[in-house]
Amino acid sequence: MEEEHTVIELKSAAEVEAMRPAGRFVASVLTALKATADVGVNLLELDKLAATMIRDAGAESCYVDYAPSFGSGPFGYSLCTSVNDAVLHGKPHSYVLKAGDVLSVDFAASLHGWVADSALSVVVGSPDGAANPEGQRVIDATEQALEAGISEARVGNKIGDISHAIGEVGRSLGFKINTQFGGHGVGHTMHEEPHIANDGKAHRGYKLVPGMVFAIEPWFMAGTDKLRTGEDGWTLLSVDGSVTAHSEHTVAITEDGPLILTARS
Repeated sequence: MEEEHTVIELKSAAEVEAMRPAGRFVASVLTALKATADVGVNLLELDKLAATMIRDAGAESCYVDYAPSFGSGPFGYSLCTSVNDAVLHGKPHSYVLKAGDVLSVDFAASLHGWVADSALSVVVGSPDGAANPEGQRVIDATEQALEAGISEARVGNKIGDISHAIGEVGRSLGFKINTQFGGHGVGHTMHEEPHIANDGKAHRGYKLVPGMVFAIEPWFMAGTDKLRTGEDGWTLLSVDGSVTAHSEHTVAITEDGPLILTARS
């Protein structure tokens, strides 16, 4: 019965086109953050870079005033920076990145009234991941799961097909899957219906139709599917201290297949 009360906003073809600039902007910020995140860089420097790019583009932060029920007051920063055992909602703080750290950066912004949301993870100071093989393994798994989820974001499929594809990848690689936090609708606001869990049953849930726009975001923890909340009241970490990773794109359902609005060149 719950599905009957859920309203999913459909965008017209013109509105999907209008969302492209927000997607390109979010992609450009993540590209800049990835290039900047190196050994010796403070997380607060990354947040400052994002804030500067938001200001210069005439965009608006989706995070600074964000105060959902699961957080501790307004977030107060322009992006999420999660390191090592932190996987989601990492609140920027004065931490200097070290070689081999796994950094996940999650960024959402509104431009011309439309939101885009995306995330990536990297092994700091090691483009090939050699400084942290286990971390790179988790990163690769989230990227593979993201690709699988996006491949199912097609007209005629169902929400469960996206969830199932993500979960199949995670489980096949030995990960336990947490379904508490996952993908979601995106539009004029950052979080819209529906919730897209990172595991589920194929051929179940809402039928995918043109005009749906989702943030698809697999995240895995190397040794557990359980989370704990950090002392800042925001950062979510693996309960066993194992390394984590997070990948995300904003994707539109179109007649021609999935359109990745936050694709990075």
